[in-house]
Amino acid sequence: MTHYLDFEKPLAEIEGKAEELRAMARQNEDMDIEDEAKALDRKAEQLLNELYQTLTPWRKCQIARHPERPHCQDYIDALFTEFTPLAGDRNFADDHAVLGGLARFNDTPVIVIGHEKGNDTKSRIERNFGMARPEGYRKAIRLMEMADKFGLPVVTLVDTPGAYPGKGAEERGQSEAIARCTEKCLQLGVPLVSVIIGEGGSGGAVAFATANRVAMLEHSVYSVISPEGCASILWKDAEKMREAAEALRLTAQDLNKLGVCDHVIAEPVGGAHRDRVATIEAVKNAISGMLADMANAKPKALIQDRRKKFLDMGSKGLAA
Repeated sequence: MTHYLDFEKPLAEIEGKAEELRAMARQNEDMDIEDEAKALDRKAEQLLNELYQTLTPWRKCQIARHPERPHCQDYIDALFTEFTPLAGDRNFADDHAVLGGLARFNDTPVIVIGHEKGNDTKSRIERNFGMARPEGYRKAIRLMEMADKFGLPVVTLVDTPGAYPGKGAEERGQSEAIARCTEKCLQLGVPLVSVIIGEGGSGGAVAFATANRVAMLEHSVYSVISPEGCASILWKDAEKMREAAEALRLTAQDLNKLGVCDHVIAEPVGGAHRDRVATIEAVKNAISGMLADMANAKPKALIQDRRKKFLDMGSKGLAA
């Protein structure tokens, strides 16, 4: 069953009626309702296009969090071959919110690292809803060091509401782990490309996305804080999340203007979950292009390029 967002309720009614008609026809072969069902399909398609042509930042947040959106594991399964997951930070434990390991992308050896949210109740609890603990970031550091040692490009897939803020995480040095992971990104002498596939929340996302090239899916978001968190702080009212989403400029389109995001990856009408195959193929093409741009770059040039990117960030588009 398709999960519909709040603003998609009129669409749910139309598509539901079309499905009801087809279900009745399956039970009664004498009924001819195909013309009526097709008319409803056309109406639904038109409404879907209208809804997605005028998306507000808050609605984009809702789409980025859609439970049926492809997650990190889906991209790894579809785009990478010979994936060998590596576990643990060699210090405390393995963090299941962070997937990472050796793989081949277009037959080229790479290290892939990403946040995994899970796709049902059991896996979401196991993955901590994509919120990494310190050991997750230390695992990522270990993998990046391996990539640097063996000259392997690094691909990161970002999808997290933010780093886990629990007591245990703070006791084990959450802030220090995030800072060290961000620092390691800046020090890598190999190409580092990042794709924001859903939510890019706070330092938990920056620790994976301090890359030479950052791409964002069309309806993904990337921000220092969630709209609800921002509204709670500024207005003492989480219900003002729509106003906060507008002010944060967290959409891929806004961030592309500001120079935070280098490339916006188009999604199918209705979001990535409506056509997972097409979305994953578009991400593949984006990663291929970003890696090709840096195929012959020397380690020193890659480090300087990354440093310049972040020093220049926000300097364009400020007057927009």
